[in-house]
Amino acid sequence: MQKEIQILQEELAKTRDQIAKLQASLQEKPNYGIGQGDPAIVRWELDQAILEQSKERATSLAQALTRLQQGTYGVCEQCGQPIHPDRLAVLPETKLCIDCARSKN
Repeated sequence: MQKEIQILQEELAKTRDQIAKLQASLQEKPNYGIGQGDPAIVRWELDQAILEQSKERATSLAQALTRLQQGTYGVCEQCGQPIHPDRLAVLPETKLCIDCARSKN
């Protein structure tokens, strides 16, 4: 359990660091005129999308830490079966086993 806590805390710290860097870089929106494209605005918009994904991941990681404390971490929320350790190693915040994740798509 200590190993899982450490992994989740490290991932959460990295994600929060990424959020802080993105928020800092997004403080100023590049200007461009009508009909004029600017690579800086494209980068800004991409960073906005990455920021939203990072915020969602931070929330998921925090929830995974809560599930770990409650003893439900690593159990599929849909079927109740254990989530394979290899899947948890790649996606520590996952709530679904591979079979349920596939059936959801």
